Order: sequence, then C-alpha cells, then structure tokens
Amino acid sequence: MRVGIGYDSHPFAKGRKLILGGVEIPSAKGLAGHSDADAVAHAVTDAILGAAGLGDIGRMFPNDDPQWKNASSIDLLNKAFLKVQQAGFRFVHADVTVILEQPKLAPHLSAMAECLAHALGADSAHISVKAKTNEGMGWIGRGEGIAVMAVATLTGPGGAV
Repeated sequence: MRVGIGYDSHPFAKGRKLILGGVEIPSAKGLAGHSDADAVAHAVTDAILGAAGLGDIGRMFPNDDPQWKNASSIDLLNKAFLKVQQAGFRFVHADVTVILEQPKLAPHLSAMAECLAHALGADSAHISVKAKTNEGMGWIGRGEGIAVMAVATLTGPGGAV
C-alpha cells in the first residue's frame, strides 16, 4: 500500500470559469492558472503521483509549456493516472478537502466525485470530496482564492485491494 499527499491553491480571477473536480461550478469568478486551474484535480494528481513516486504535476505538465495552456485538468489527471498504472500501481481511494468561503460546493460534490472517479478508472465510492470554509480567516477567508488537500492510496505491483 502506498499513500500520497497532494496540495494546490489558486487565487480567484474574473473572466474565468470555475472548474473544480472536473465540474463547472456557477460562480462570478474562476481560478487563475495556466491550465483550467482545477485545484481539485491538481491536488489529486499530486497525490497519486506522490504515492507512485513519480514526482508532481509541475514536472509532468510544466506551466511554462504552451501545450498545457488552458488544458483540462481532469484530462491531465487521467494522463498522470495512466503513468501510475504503467508503473504497476492500482488506485484504491482518494480523500479530498476543498477549502473556500464561496461558492457553496455541497450541491456539486457528488458530480465532482464521479468525474474524478472516471479519470481514475474507479467507482465514485472510492472518492471522498468534502468542502470546508476557513471561517473568514486569512486569504481564503477573505475570498481571495481556494486551497485543496488530497490523500490517495494505491496498491503496488501485485498488491490486492
């Protein structure tokens, strides 16, 4: 069994769609970033890459490479997962916490879990997505952006679930 931790944060930006976990969330602001800035998909990508010992999202999909400009982060997650599989690992579970003040994510959590699961070749029962506020504290509390933490477990070559 291997465990990886992922983290990502992005500031809000006007004129962009808010994509989280592969789901477009109705919002006046999206997230700034080179790709679609899906911080949920980025954190999960780092978690699976870390568990497999394959580095991180920045090394695999550098933000100074024009081919990743406005890329779908769910597609990047799937590409990373294919590398994880090629290294002999199987996905077991991911636990994700999204930290933001607004918008409220409760109505979208199931769709996010479904989209992430699809990218990971898993059932949505193997993905937990939660949303928390920062209780008005700090840059997140002021509504300047969001942060996401993710933990993923994989089984190694020949490992059973």
